Amino acid sequence: MSRFLPVALVAALALAATTVTIAAAAPSELRVGSKRFAESLLLGEIATQTIAAVPGESARHEAALGGTAVTMTALENDSIDLYPEYLGTMKDALLHDPAAPDDKLAATLAAKGLAMTASLGFEDGYALAVRRADASARGLTKLSDLAHHPELRIGVSHEFLGRADGWPGLARAYGLDALEPAAFEHALAYRAIAAGSLDVTDAYTTDAALATYDLVPLADDRRFFPSYAAVFVYRVHARDQHPRAFAALDALAGKLDTDTVVRLNRAIETDGKTAAAVARTWLRPDDRAADVAAPSFLAGTLEVIRTDGPQHLFLVLVSLLAATLVGVPLGIIARRRRVLGALLLGSAGLVQTIPSLALLCFMIPLFGIGTGPALAALFLYGLLPIARNTLTGLSSIPPELAESAEALGLPPRVVLLRVTLPMASPTILAGVKTSAILAVGTATLAAFVGAGGFGVPISTGLGLNDTRLVLEGALPAALLALVAQGLFALLERVVVPRGLR
Repeated sequence: MSRFLPVALVAALALAATTVTIAAAAPSELRVGSKRFAESLLLGEIATQTIAAVPGESARHEAALGGTAVTMTALENDSIDLYPEYLGTMKDALLHDPAAPDDKLAATLAAKGLAMTASLGFEDGYALAVRRADASARGLTKLSDLAHHPELRIGVSHEFLGRADGWPGLARAYGLDALEPAAFEHALAYRAIAAGSLDVTDAYTTDAALATYDLVPLADDRRFFPSYAAVFVYRVHARDQHPRAFAALDALAGKLDTDTVVRLNRAIETDGKTAAAVARTWLRPDDRAADVAAPSFLAGTLEVIRTDGPQHLFLVLVSLLAATLVGVPLGIIARRRRVLGALLLGSAGLVQTIPSLALLCFMIPLFGIGTGPALAALFLYGLLPIARNTLTGLSSIPPELAESAEALGLPPRVVLLRVTLPMASPTILAGVKTSAILAVGTATLAAFVGAGGFGVPISTGLGLNDTRLVLEGALPAALLALVAQGLFALLERVVVPRGLR
């Protein structure tokens, strides 16, 4: 059995590698990435639809992948071909110097086989914003005013809190070290400031939420923030293969001004329209059919089940099968060889301590984005419950029963298959059920690496501060967990011997 473990492990990991190979087998289709906020989704859709309108070209939008680290890593690893980005953000991520000259950024991109288009015509910069009423009452008009108000409660996004062109550099430039900001999801910070739980938050200068919540951006009087001109960053090899598609993208240069982008963002964030519909309306303003209203909650939920359900189910079933093939032998080894078993189970337990999203990000350099890293992460998370329950089930069997079977002359393999495993089956099956239900929930995070599933509307809804969209993904995931619970109750009647039920 110990010789079976490496074979099963290789087979399980091969499932993920095979999926990556299949996903990479369509070089004629350009893969457009985007981050998890309205404007990035909008620009991703504009690029996708622009490319798709070119005869002989096609594009797929890998939407709401996550933050800069995920999208840039995906681009460098050839998991996507292009995505919308901002100059200051790229300089911070690649050069760790947001004020670096543009030619230095271009040289750094070229060394990685990347390049960028000309500016789309607008900048989406950082700002700190306050409620209009507070700005008037406290005389807040510029960032340097904050130093005179240590009582202010500040909440900023996680990315802004860690960027060189974010809070650390801003605090030094304006003497704001006495202020201690809390970390918030960007969209939730707007809700908090509107509810009076916060006084100051970071904002994007083209955010529709500024007008929605009547917030005032404070002037950057010491010119701390760099230029955040919007561009598309892309793989040079992709441009060489698709010159006409990129010529169409080049034609977008200078076409989007700030007022237009704010209006389009508002259509997504406030009016509830999809990024795809808003992009179609802008690209084809004379096409009345392009302006489609958002579906009802029930229709949206059913559409999520139809489009994202099969992928979510695939992620759960394949990772669960792989975890079972490896986890059960792992538990058997842990029972027979205590030292090796403790080491293996300890390693599986260590994986459980890694946050799910962090583990997914660790998998990107190995598998790129998409189904591969999601399957690998779900497989690793599913190992411990199955292996530990297998060990517990085998350990609970009275030794005299196994000895009686051996006394009858049964070989060890027959004793394992006909006696000990059937007697331990209730506990083993409980471990598999636990792993399955955990996989249903954890698989929603797979959307952050472009693997699809019910996490797509959840991720998009979080970025857009759209509770309805979040529920359209969360409710089917919860329903799937309940279905899994019921199926395992039926499976127990088939797998577990009648006398042990």
